[in-house]
Amino acid sequence: MVSLDKMNSSEFERYLRFAIKNYANEHVKAGNWNEQEAISNATEEFENLLPEREKTVNNELFIIRDGDKEVGMIWLAKRSNDKGFIYDINVWEGNQGHGYGKQAMKEIEKVAKNLNLKSIGLHVFGHNQVARGLYEKLGYLETDIIMEKKI
Repeated sequence: MVSLDKMNSSEFERYLRFAIKNYANEHVKAGNWNEQEAISNATEEFENLLPEREKTVNNELFIIRDGDKEVGMIWLAKRSNDKGFIYDINVWEGNQGHGYGKQAMKEIEKVAKNLNLKSIGLHVFGHNQVARGLYEKLGYLETDIIMEKKI
């Protein structure tokens, strides 16, 4: 059974180092940024989104645990009175394929409901999804997808 525990400052620092590099790489893969600017752009975005680090108001950063074992992380932000947004979810390498992501998403819905949120949105880079339908047939490339689930 998965649990979500709020990140402490050392967990946040470790996460931030991983997240900046990962986010930069994803933008390079998507063709949004070049390699020379990617790290500085990613760093700037994280500084803007989390100016008070793990203590930034309206942001909930969690370690995903299976018992005592850390298996990943998830970040939920309250964007308006009733809308949340998952900025990041990662299941650490070696823990993927065991249902941790799915379980964490169910747990974050409980957190969102406790915050009186009515929906949760998220961003998915197009290259991380199976290309779809008509747009693919027409030669369109997905770069960003926003999804939302009513809760």
